[in-house]
Amino acid sequence: MTDNQGIQERTLTFAVRIVKLCRFLDEKGGVEKILSSQLIRSGTSIGANVREAQSAQSDKDFLHKMEISLKEARETEYWLILLIESGAIHQEKVKFLRQENDIIIRILVTITKKIKEKLRTPNTELLNRTPNSELL
Repeated sequence: MTDNQGIQERTLTFAVRIVKLCRFLDEKGGVEKILSSQLIRSGTSIGANVREAQSAQSDKDFLHKMEISLKEARETEYWLILLIESGAIHQEKVKFLRQENDIIIRILVTITKKIKEKLRTPNTELLNRTPNSELL
């Protein structure tokens, strides 16, 4: 399993858990229902953008999509904290989700750092090639 496959599976599992939490919050109604609509958008968008990155047209496109995933993960962290701090949900109910979101954020930070390094490092193989050397 590659790192990208791992993050794809991890974010899908995370999204499923977010959906289940949001169903629970929707049943409560009121503010909880409103907050759940924000949480479901950001929490499910993480994996959707990771998946979309797999069809990126370039390293820059890949980086862009992974950075969007990272932004969505950080937004999800915010909504989870707000749910707890506002008393909408007990922290034990979302403890695992917060931990998993933190892991996803760390993985996405690592991926984005690696691709940024790759983009900054000139490809010495291309620099050392002479024009049309591939034809020889």
